[in-house]
Amino acid sequence: MSDATNGFPLEGSATEVSASGLPTLAAPRTSTSRMIADALRTAIVEGTLAPDAPLRQDAIARHFSVSAIPVREALRQLASEGWARIEVNKGASVASLSRDEAREIYEIRSALESLALGLAIPNHTAASLREVSALAAAAKRERDPSLYVARNEDFHMSLYAPAGRPQLMDMLITLHRRGERYLRLKFGFPAYKGESDAEHAEILAAVKRRDVSAAQALVAAHLLGTGELIYRFLTDRAAAQPAAKKTRAASAASPASSRSRSRTPDEASS
Repeated sequence: MSDATNGFPLEGSATEVSASGLPTLAAPRTSTSRMIADALRTAIVEGTLAPDAPLRQDAIARHFSVSAIPVREALRQLASEGWARIEVNKGASVASLSRDEAREIYEIRSALESLALGLAIPNHTAASLREVSALAAAAKRERDPSLYVARNEDFHMSLYAPAGRPQLMDMLITLHRRGERYLRLKFGFPAYKGESDAEHAEILAAVKRRDVSAAQALVAAHLLGTGELIYRFLTDRAAAQPAAKKTRAASAASPASSRSRSRTPDEASS
């Protein structure tokens, strides 16, 4: 997160996609507002735009060479998805990371994905199970955080696809998207990815056995555990921030610093 900026436009990024660090607009396969929202979401997920950074409408419009209308629509979309917040007289900014939101997202996912998995298991075929197995293997091999998030989502969604519940799947996709920033935090725990991959294997084994109750219990525990891990991490980080500020303040007010500040001009030149 060290390359994150506190505002828009971005400066000094080393990414290959554009000088500003944002992905350039792709070929017009969808609306301009959707493409802008996708680009901003990518920057937020990857940490290029920091939590609480302002999202200035005029600067974004200049960056993408568009009018204010699609930018306004893009910001509203991001706000509805939880990526940004819009306040009266203050404008838009990147939503902060919230331990409570993280835990709630995974609690909801636990309930809905247990339901989806129970509906999907009777409809899985040999071909669909081969696809799920391949996606699990791809996620296990992946070391790049950006790609792992995508591999992880592909694995989970392929487990539930045979449920035949399009509205439920849309809800899960939205929850996965809202949880992307939090999921990336797991890479701060080297052992956790191995545990997560092992849990994926256990879930898949239960699905292959057609053991609905075991598979549902495993996927629920997997998601609740992730939510609690992220909750504890964000709690600890929030507690550490005041301590770090006190340390910096004490260092600035140390006797050595005071002596340095109180030296006379003659002493300073000696």
